[in-house]
Amino acid sequence: MAKIEDVVQELRERRIRKNGYPVPDAYQGVTRDKVREVLSRISLSGNADLVDAVFAMLDDETASWMPNLAPSGAKFADGATTAHIACHVGILQRGRTKLDREGRDYWIKPLRDLGGFEAIYLHQGQFIAGHPKPKSPSSAYRLEDAFKAILVADDGVWQNMLSEWASKDAARQRLEFQAEIAERAKGLVDNNHGELIKASVDLYAAKFLPGYEALYIDDSDGDRVSAKEKAAMARAGVKLELGDAMPDVLLWNPETDHLWVIEAVTSDGEVDITKVTKMTEFAQRHGKSGVGFTTTYLTWKDAAGRQGTHRNIAIDTYIWIQGDPSKQLFVGSYDTTCEDTSDRVVQCGPIAKGDAA
Repeated sequence: MAKIEDVVQELRERRIRKNGYPVPDAYQGVTRDKVREVLSRISLSGNADLVDAVFAMLDDETASWMPNLAPSGAKFADGATTAHIACHVGILQRGRTKLDREGRDYWIKPLRDLGGFEAIYLHQGQFIAGHPKPKSPSSAYRLEDAFKAILVADDGVWQNMLSEWASKDAARQRLEFQAEIAERAKGLVDNNHGELIKASVDLYAAKFLPGYEALYIDDSDGDRVSAKEKAAMARAGVKLELGDAMPDVLLWNPETDHLWVIEAVTSDGEVDITKVTKMTEFAQRHGKSGVGFTTTYLTWKDAAGRQGTHRNIAIDTYIWIQGDPSKQLFVGSYDTTCEDTSDRVVQCGPIAKGDAA
């Protein structure tokens, strides 16, 4: 399957050959200048990425980039993932590389906090409210109807509409309503990923990583790092920056000043060599004694299905299966040696103190 970046680059080149430009000056009669002017009234116009992200979400000419089973005739504006928006802005509009996905806090979150972006999810051929499965390829965004109405309204009209829309009471009511319908939609979709992340902390870490405490748990599509997590990381002397490899779970042992990363896999995202490299650099940057890694799966079938095809688990890391929770597996290589370290007992690779068997 072709990467979305390559598909969008090809689309850009094809449009330039055909039309002389990759995107029109306006979508639904709305130009970037109009978007910028509207956002300036709510102090968001200085964010060029956000301006272009909003412009992208007005695109009712490009067919949906969502996976199979998207609604018939769906357009980009009907729902686009973070990666899709990043490609629309960075590649289709600008002819560069896609925006950094971790930067969504800058080009999605500011408007989402006001209810201008709605979180939606592609389920059985229809878009439903919320992100019941965080980090799912079916999680998407669209412009909230009232905000889109402001953008397409005539000059002299949209200004009053925006003032009413942006009032504190209206914003609060809008966010409460979005949260309510998203909560109702959760029952339609099994959140296996969220459940696995929870089990990885409550069951796996509690048994196999005694002394470690959770600093960060990426189990939602809300704030990337909550205020509580920022405080916990500050106490541990670490900070996740834009560009860091965001783990599903980041733990810390105060006694040994050692970190541990957990990646919970229901579709993809194992601890591979890239994750190990980036998080090792993260630990070294913050002066930590080291970092360990575990990939968790729901079942043996899930693990076999993924590794039978991808075989991407990094050497010197662990695997834990929720369906067989009493053991963890160490991924060694032909040159793995057995040795003791100062803070962990190692049996052909690192095992958390007290759990060697």
